[in-house]
Amino acid sequence: MPTPASTARPLRAAARRRAGAAVERAAAALARRRHARLLHPAGRTFAAEVLVWGTPGRPTGIDLLDRPGRWPATVRLSKGVPTPGSWPDVLGLAVRLHRDPEPPVDLLVSSSGAAPVLRHLPLPRRRFTGTYTSIMSFRAGRRRLYLAALADPESPELGRDLAAVAATVATDQPRLVLAVASAAGPWRLFGEVRLDRRRGAREDAALAFDPIGNAPPGLRVRGLLGWLRDTSYRGSRRARGASAQSGGSTGVTV
Repeated sequence: MPTPASTARPLRAAARRRAGAAVERAAAALARRRHARLLHPAGRTFAAEVLVWGTPGRPTGIDLLDRPGRWPATVRLSKGVPTPGSWPDVLGLAVRLHRDPEPPVDLLVSSSGAAPVLRHLPLPRRRFTGTYTSIMSFRAGRRRLYLAALADPESPELGRDLAAVAATVATDQPRLVLAVASAAGPWRLFGEVRLDRRRGAREDAALAFDPIGNAPPGLRVRGLLGWLRDTSYRGSRRARGASAQSGGSTGVTV
């Protein structure tokens, strides 16, 4: 005879699926209405390189963070709303690591604060040079980890608007430093992102990220925020006819 608990589980799963489908449909409808991405529609895309030298101190247990490596990458810097010109906005940085023949890895971070009390909050900012964090935490075993891209004090300033970012990359190779931290611990630097050259508007439009499905192997996202982000990004991709691996290839974008 079924117990109340065994009966409730499939009911909860069905309710979750219905809620997810509703959120995905709403995200797709909003993206179609604005004829662009639902989130961070205004941006610039660049070819890049990611260099990982490894996590200092206690390893995280995540090979991508702990072991030295070098990968070609695609980077997109963007404005969230977007506000005009250099007006404050929640700025975004998305990094896709190309690991052929393995699936890509997507790291998505937003303008935030470096301090523990601020690293889970999206904060509007004028300048593209600054602190970007994953906002939501990842689970690595029993530990919670945050990822970040921090300003490199020896790198050129990225500027206050997207045009300035493109101009800086055209004349130099600006860098950001990759870091990992626990919920309350200090940031530990494990690598860097070096921007190389701008890619065209067609490539920018084709590019689609999946911060949940393409998370670094060994890191997983739990909770309401991760679920909401997963379903809304999926709806936005569906409205654009894009997949979780669309665009950003080292050759021709799809």
